[in-house]
Amino acid sequence: MAQPAPAREPSIPSPYLDIYKDGEYLKKNPTWHVEESPFKAKYIMEMLSRNNLSPRTICEAGCGAGEVLRQLQLQMGADREFWGYDISPQAIEFSKPRENDKLHFRLADLGKERSVNFDLLLVLDVVEHLEDYFTFLREIRPRAKHKIFHFPLDLSVQAVLRKRGLMTRREMHAHLHYFTKDTALQTLKDTGYQVLDHFYLPRSNEIGPTLLQKAFSIPRALSFAIHKDLAVRVLGGYSLMILAN
Repeated sequence: MAQPAPAREPSIPSPYLDIYKDGEYLKKNPTWHVEESPFKAKYIMEMLSRNNLSPRTICEAGCGAGEVLRQLQLQMGADREFWGYDISPQAIEFSKPRENDKLHFRLADLGKERSVNFDLLLVLDVVEHLEDYFTFLREIRPRAKHKIFHFPLDLSVQAVLRKRGLMTRREMHAHLHYFTKDTALQTLKDTGYQVLDHFYLPRSNEIGPTLLQKAFSIPRALSFAIHKDLAVRVLGGYSLMILAN
């Protein structure tokens, strides 16, 4: 007698699965964070300089509007090749006017591309948006010799104490995961990366737009000068840039 087939679990839709494709993320973030691009490019150049790296081919996974790559192209010279990948058609539409013969953008998931390889891969403010970031990190690791990651360090004492501290990041920017320096570094090690260098970026002090962020700028700077790790854990407002291979 045939056994009845097991009941299938009903699929549960994710409210974050398609927001980058259906335009919902763009509605909440109409500039796609273009204004932060010079800040990120500045510290990418610092990371390359302090590690004596001069990549010829540079790729960004989750390139958004493509302005970080444009800023890097302006600073790194005309003989470099730049590629940006994003799954959002709105982001790629933003990026297309920035294209030139050495700067290219593709509507694709870099993690699924098996035939491309670069000297340097940029993963900037991406990991915290992904439901399964462990799989993503393992998929992209073979795509380049060196990788530069940028993690917002959302998790701090002041963020947890404020009622809406973390929920605002989730609702406005779709941050699904909240990192500290230690958990960001351990995540990369757990997915097969070797961390070569890392440093903090004064995100809120340099580009923080809100009055609250500006009010914290002086105590953050003073505390950071005394004890970097403690200041970041308690007051927040910093991000982390990591070089890995």
